[in-house]
Amino acid sequence: MITLTDLSLRVAGRLLLDHASLALPSGVKAGLVGRNGTGKTTLFRAITGDLATESGTIGLPKNARIGQVAQEAPGTEEPLIEIVLKADKERSSLLDEEKTATDANRIAEIHMRLADIDAHSAESRAATILAGLGFDEEAQRRPASSFSGGWRMRVALAAVLFSEPDLLLLDEPTNYLDLEGTLWLETYVSKYPHTVLLISHDRDLLNRAVNCIVHLDQQKLTFWRGGYDQFERQRAEQIELQEKARVKQEAQRKHLQSFVDRFRAQATKARQAQSRIKALERMKPIAAWNDESVRPFSFPEPVKTVASPIVAIQQGTVGYLPGKPVLKNLTLRIDADDRIALLGSNGNGKSTFAKLIAGRLEVGSGTITLAPQIKVAMFAQHQLDDLRPEENAIEHVRRLMPDAAEAKVRARVAQMGLVTEKMNTPAKDLSGGEKARLLMGLASFEGPNLFILDEPTNHLDIDSREALIHALNDYPGAVILISHDRHLIEATADRLWLVKDGTVAPFDGDMSDYRTEVTGGAADRRQKREADKSSKADKRREAAARRAALEPLAKQIRATEGLIERTRKRLDAVEDELANPVLYEKDPIKATRLAKERSELAATVTRQEEIWLELSGEYEDGMAE
Repeated sequence: MITLTDLSLRVAGRLLLDHASLALPSGVKAGLVGRNGTGKTTLFRAITGDLATESGTIGLPKNARIGQVAQEAPGTEEPLIEIVLKADKERSSLLDEEKTATDANRIAEIHMRLADIDAHSAESRAATILAGLGFDEEAQRRPASSFSGGWRMRVALAAVLFSEPDLLLLDEPTNYLDLEGTLWLETYVSKYPHTVLLISHDRDLLNRAVNCIVHLDQQKLTFWRGGYDQFERQRAEQIELQEKARVKQEAQRKHLQSFVDRFRAQATKARQAQSRIKALERMKPIAAWNDESVRPFSFPEPVKTVASPIVAIQQGTVGYLPGKPVLKNLTLRIDADDRIALLGSNGNGKSTFAKLIAGRLEVGSGTITLAPQIKVAMFAQHQLDDLRPEENAIEHVRRLMPDAAEAKVRARVAQMGLVTEKMNTPAKDLSGGEKARLLMGLASFEGPNLFILDEPTNHLDIDSREALIHALNDYPGAVILISHDRHLIEATADRLWLVKDGTVAPFDGDMSDYRTEVTGGAADRRQKREADKSSKADKRREAAARRAALEPLAKQIRATEGLIERTRKRLDAVEDELANPVLYEKDPIKATRLAKERSELAATVTRQEEIWLELSGEYEDGMAE
């Protein structure tokens, strides 16, 4: 069992844990959750002994081995498989000793211990872990120095998993994994034979891989049974019960205080008043629940509406070197209201395809046609390094609004979700989530018709990811999404494209089907799909064709919606003026005119709503055919 008793932690003068206590049974798979900046990684450092506690104790089983992913990824000339094998220090030490040992008894002890730790299957186990994280047999024999930083971090993760520590600490491991690697890790962690403490903001991972949640909030740790959805539901119920109890207690306190105030001075009621005073003193106030809401995301609407298709590719190829395409045989179309998620392992070309659509790569052969005056914006995690480190958010935005007043610039920064005290903070001192908000705001500044997001959630906590989902669902333009967060994909995307085998094609199925495709059972699903005469892909193509045919009608519906909204705004303003009684005394003529205008505006709204209902019904009938 792991026990934290009255633990207090402070970093740079800031108190992160205040006499927090926790008991974790051995063998549990626990997800450590909480808002960014609450101290989750700091707690890991305290458990490993890298950070001294201010007070309290951390109790671990005797001789327990703690493992976590190395902060620096290996970059040596050693093959990946050797790096992972060396992570089991006992095995490596025994094998080295075996080469030089001369005592027969000691040699026998070494062989027995190697058998006990299953050393003969070590290479097979290491290869299985590396394969699960995306390294094929050829890649496992290559030196670590030949891989990029993100892939090396996968090697570091493979090494700690192979060493099988008694307590496995994982801090946002999916940040450097693709969706396929995340699905594999989910299964691995759920079956891990020892204790796991996992920091993650991936809702699906926390629902499938762990069996309890540790919530770090308001400097305290709370243990909850079950996955993240169960925790969220139970916590919401607890908040509701606490608020009801607080309201009830507040009413009781007011009643007692009213009696005391009324009868304290009367001799006949003095004894009763004193008893109520004591009751008030004994009554421990129930605090109001302090749960700060996350700042929303806000993406500007497209300045101009463009007709579908907004992007059309015919037999296109794209790559980085002449004659060596990364993707080919691209024949695809993107409509103005499409929500597309790109699936496929890292290295298959998802980012390459996104760069082609964004205009950062040119088509090698074939054609790509973009709608006239279309605006395409792209957000990618690596662009965080492009922020000017010494400039704050206001200075970044002012470059795009050089003639705007200070108030307008600040208002635009606020729309990005940065609070007032963060507006003047240099970019280098912003958190990862704050940098992501700033960069998304800058990328979408001009109201794009198509917004491409490449791994937008890596630095966002769960609540911020939910806010991003709401913003994307409210955004009227088209979206292309690359993400390992399945909850984000399922909540925002209505089309799935698979980037595989050097091309991009619609994926016939949903995320559950894709999970089956990745983890097994693909042949059975493929046979069932081929037997289905009216596949989901056919239905999507038919729906796309119907959308294109009905585009003039959809445009008329949008225009009617705009007229209704403008009329309603004016109607609200008129009614606000008419609600002022002073108007009728000071300017009765204006009051009469406004009353007439209100009647006309109300009639216009009713008439346009009837038109909207008729057009919408016609559109829905057309889509249903």
